[in-house]
Amino acid sequence: MPAIRVVQWATGAVGRHALQGVLSSPDYELAGVLVYDPDKIGVDAGLLVGLPRTGVTCTDDVERILATDADCVLHMPLPASYFGRDHASDLSTICSLLASGKNVITTTGFVYPKSYGRPTVEALEAACREGGTTLHGTGVNPGFMSDFLPLVLSGLSSRVDHIYVRESSDFRGHPSRQIVVDLVGFTRSAKDYTAAVRPYRAFQRALFAESALLVADALGVELDEVEESDDFELATDEFEIAAGLVRQGTVCASRWVFSGLVRGRPFMTIEVVYKADAEKVPRWPDPGFSIHLEGVPQVSVTVDEVSHGLAAAAAHAVNAIPAVCAAPPGIATLLDLPLPIARGRARLA
Repeated sequence: MPAIRVVQWATGAVGRHALQGVLSSPDYELAGVLVYDPDKIGVDAGLLVGLPRTGVTCTDDVERILATDADCVLHMPLPASYFGRDHASDLSTICSLLASGKNVITTTGFVYPKSYGRPTVEALEAACREGGTTLHGTGVNPGFMSDFLPLVLSGLSSRVDHIYVRESSDFRGHPSRQIVVDLVGFTRSAKDYTAAVRPYRAFQRALFAESALLVADALGVELDEVEESDDFELATDEFEIAAGLVRQGTVCASRWVFSGLVRGRPFMTIEVVYKADAEKVPRWPDPGFSIHLEGVPQVSVTVDEVSHGLAAAAAHAVNAIPAVCAAPPGIATLLDLPLPIARGRARLA
């Protein structure tokens, strides 16, 4: 069987790990690499990630990538909200890739495009028909912890009343200043954070609304809305993290809560805690993931540690390549790929 030809789109914090995964597998052949950093243009893809030369050089030429013969694109840029734009910008790029005849696996959302409304779904479906291709959105959370795992666990329940998912992540070793400072907002003053986080808040709400809606739909529940609230913590001391210096009095942690409501009551609650350094921020839970299903019976699972979340997100995307390439044209959520899920039954009071 010939190797699957893969394009790596963006080589940032997650993309570098994905590129390493593609180059390390005999099942894949690297077809191209799209980069944003001018210093990476013309660099051999292998050398970029500490591997032997590949003969494939990095480019910032989008048209060249669109014209490249490839089976799949690992689409892993910064989300459009980083640049002050909404998801329509990512949508346009993804549609162009799909229409060019390439399957797309993205980590910019689109885990459940239905949450963005019918126009978004129709645009994606039209691009898939034109290119004979498939779209799959993935990640660690969303993409696994807040959607796949709760649905798997629901297979142990005869009745599901409420689903609670909590992520607590430590950004101490995260290397990307663009993510940690510019997007998440750590190291900013409270005033600057409040102003700068607005586009990111919209992105976060849209992202986790996808998970809540996917889980609810899979369990036969119709949500009325997804409610969001957030808070932040200021550093009491100065400390260093991989992305820079966190000064006393600047933002060092944030907590987000997303609630999928039915008749004013939460059916699914997703709590997301980010800490610049978990050892320096005692407020809010320690790093890890927790999933609780209230119902019959009660089910709880705790993941104490994912030692390298960036590598996990990349691996989850790379591992999906064969299934996505083999899927029929269209939008492939985690419910559509060959990962059997025995789901439970929701029952609302």
